[in-house]
Amino acid sequence: MRVKFAPMLSIVAVAVTLAFVPGAVMAATKTAKDCNAEYAANKPAIQASGQKKADFIAACRAGTDATPGVAPATTTAPAKTTSSATAGDVKTAKACDAEYAANKDAIKKSGETKKDFVAACRAGTEVIPVGQGTTAAPTAAPATAPATTAPAKPSSTTRTKTVPAPSVAGTPTGANQFATEGQAKARCPAGTVVWVNLKSKIFHFAGSRNYGNTKQGAYICESDATASGFRAAENEKQPQ
Repeated sequence: MRVKFAPMLSIVAVAVTLAFVPGAVMAATKTAKDCNAEYAANKPAIQASGQKKADFIAACRAGTDATPGVAPATTTAPAKTTSSATAGDVKTAKACDAEYAANKDAIKKSGETKKDFVAACRAGTEVIPVGQGTTAAPTAAPATAPATTAPAKPSSTTRTKTVPAPSVAGTPTGANQFATEGQAKARCPAGTVVWVNLKSKIFHFAGSRNYGNTKQGAYICESDATASGFRAAENEKQPQ
């Protein structure tokens, strides 16, 4: 009996093994769709290696494909999570006390207690009020404009050069009467030029106060004045 059951047990064991093998093979084997997608994703590298698509698909289905330039997937250990506040960022109670002392007035005016401030400081969430208890910087006085200096008065000892007043232009009304002394002098270069008062018919010699100063008059040669009926002023003498 023992001899008969031994072959039967071996057959059962082989059958059970074969029953599990196809499932394992199917689980490890990729589908054609998966291999086509893998080929499309790595097409430039596969073509550069000289491998044909058909060969790659066959190797992929058999589970022996190796994509050129792509490192095999490795299982990486999950990264350790670190808390947002590291030991170096957390302030000590002493540091928070010092910070509170430096901003005590502003913190008190904001209504926050020291206990709350220190707790927030240790957590790194403290807020120091801005603009509380600060003294405004003194405004600078406006700059005064530089004093203007009055122009220096001319010295009394400075002599001013007097410019002689130009001769008054005459108002000739007759023949041989001229508006300027030079015009009359051109008529009688060797004679004497006088100023005749056309209203009084009296002529005046150069140097007198009436020479060229009457309202109506003209420059004329003395000879022409006498010939025209004009007479010399009684109190004036012909200049030498």
